[in-house]
Amino acid sequence: MQQQRQKKIPVRRCVGCNAQKPKRELVRIVRSPDGQISLDLTGKKSGRGAYLCPSAACLAKAQKAHLLERALDQPVPEEVYARLAQQIACAEQQAKEAVDDAQ
Repeated sequence: MQQQRQKKIPVRRCVGCNAQKPKRELVRIVRSPDGQISLDLTGKKSGRGAYLCPSAACLAKAQKAHLLERALDQPVPEEVYARLAQQIACAEQQAKEAVDDAQ
């Protein structure tokens, strides 16, 4: 009888808190080859990427210490930070609703 091999789960490091987590749990920010910085919700855009936990604390730490700029080798526009904050707020709200529904 053959045992099924367990599929390897890709792990990435958050630039804010430096914790290793599964890739799907993190938000990817990508710098495309033409220099545009944007959110990559699919995780498949081409370019240099940086990963961030979906928490306001990690975003604040990354913004204050310019960790995203360092990871992407380019200044990050303020609208990218605003969009990230909005995305994280939605994710935290959904998580809170899921916990409330379970109780």
